[in-house]
This record gives sequence, C-alpha cells and structure tokens, in this order.
Amino acid sequence: MQPLALAFLVTVAIGGLLWVFVYPSLSGEKRMEARRESVARTTPTRTARIVGGKSRRDQVEETLKEIEQRHRASKRPPLNIRINQAGLSWTKQKFFMISGALGVAAFLGTLFFGMGPFPALALGFAAAFGLPLWILKFLKKRRENKFLAAFPDAVDIIVRGIKSGLPLMDCLKVIVGDTPEPVKSEFRTIVESQAVGLPLGDACLKLYERMPVAEANFFGIVIFIQQKSGGNLSEALGNLSRVLRDRKKMKAKIQAMSMEAKASGAIIGALPIVVMLLVYLTSPDYIALLWTESLGNLLLAASAFWMSCGIFVMKKMINFDF
Repeated sequence: MQPLALAFLVTVAIGGLLWVFVYPSLSGEKRMEARRESVARTTPTRTARIVGGKSRRDQVEETLKEIEQRHRASKRPPLNIRINQAGLSWTKQKFFMISGALGVAAFLGTLFFGMGPFPALALGFAAAFGLPLWILKFLKKRRENKFLAAFPDAVDIIVRGIKSGLPLMDCLKVIVGDTPEPVKSEFRTIVESQAVGLPLGDACLKLYERMPVAEANFFGIVIFIQQKSGGNLSEALGNLSRVLRDRKKMKAKIQAMSMEAKASGAIIGALPIVVMLLVYLTSPDYIALLWTESLGNLLLAASAFWMSCGIFVMKKMINFDF
C-alpha cells in the first residue's frame, strides 16, 4: 500500500506544480497580448480635425501609447498586487507565513501516516509553493466574475447621470453607494484617489491594475482619453456599456455551447476511476496487483500521468477566450 501512496502523492505534487507554474504560459494569454499590441499599433488611415496644433486622433494615439507602456510595466504584478486582486488584505509576510504553515502541516501529516520522507517533502513543497498561489488565482478569478456581473450596470448609472446633468464624480459616488461588491470597493478607491489629488483619468486607469480584466481596461481608457482630449462622455460610455453587455452575452453563449463538451470531458475523466472502484468492489483480488506489485505501481503512475495530460488537453479544447 505504501508504494501506491508514494506514487499517487508524487504524481499529485508534480501535477500541482505543473498546473500552477506551466499552465498559465500555455493558456494563450501571451498570444492575446501580442494580438492586442498589434491592434494598438495600427496606423490611422484618415486625418482628423486639428485642435491646439495636434489633431484629436494624434492626441488619442499618444494617450493609447502611454497607456500601453503602463500596462507593459505592470504585466507581471508583484505579490502584494496579486493579493489585492484576490480581494485579500494580507501582507506579504502573512502570505509567506501561511504558505510555510501549509507546507509544514502537509509534511508532518504525510510523515504521521507513514508515507516516508520523500513523499512528505514532495507534498510539503507542493503545499507551500503551489497551493497558496492556486488559492490566490481561484479567489482572483471569482472576484473578477463578480465584478463583471455588476460592472455594466455601474457604467449605465454613469451614462444616465451624465445625461441628466450630474458631474462625473457625483455619478461615481452613486455607484459607491448603490452597487454590490467588488464594484463598490473599486469605485470607492477611484473616488478616494481623486480626493487626495490624483487625476481622475489616472485613477480610472489604475482600476485595471486592481481588476485585470478587459472591461476595466476599456473603462479606464475611455475616461482617460475624455479627460485629456475631450469629447462626448455619455456617448462614449453608452457605446462602452453596449460592448460590455454584448461581451457578457457572448460569454454566456459560449458557456452554454461548451457545456456538452465539458460534461463529456468530465465523464471521460471520471470513467477509469469509477471502473477501477467497481472492479475493486466486485473482484478485489483481481485488481489488487496494481498496488501490491512494483509493475502495477508503475502502471498506476503512468496511467495517472497520461490521464492528467488528456484532461488538460480536453480542458484546453473546451475553454474559449474572446
């Protein structure tokens, strides 16, 4: 039984590390950033009205280049920013203490069950360095989904307020008072930043640093350009609201269309484990060779590895970015 547990723990530890450190580079984010940069470098094809020695198009281009440089500088945020993006108020010292405690607990727990020092070290390493980062990523994704669910309504509040004659800051204060979290806290940060002297356009651009989603980036760019170059803010935000709602509908449509593939992937992934359990319940001596013989342990480890590869491939095929 001990070799089986050893093979299983080592496989889980390696899989967890690959999931945390390798999968983000294979998720297509780099290709998406390259495509976004290529669109941002598109040259204008027509001239615009000259205002103050520069055309408004030139002013917008300079603003977009400035925003792009800021985003490049913050492409890999430090740990404290990632903690804030997850909605936690921890310090880096507290995060490291919790990571160390998880690693020690996993190490001692593995030794307590008699698994040996090697699987204890492997599981402790995975719990200390992989599990906290995975938790941060999970909390960040959940917070982003909550933000995207309420963000179009917040933009509509600004549009209706501006059309009725309210200043932009008053509209932002209405959002702080009436919208759910995390939209409320993010817009409260914008209002507080502007109150201490930060320009409103810069304060809105910093929203993308705390909430790294495309919708927050769109909103920051619209406000920043309007503050620098002028224009009809209600019309621009009205167009942005329609874009946000169309993106939300598209995301829901993609999820609905991919649910059949996700269900098929879940069934295929669970089928070997279910069959193994049923065979063990009906004929335990027949399948016991897998964990009583060294060759059986090797086959179990190889099967777990290839099954994990197949699950990752299926996950990549049924998850769509747009």
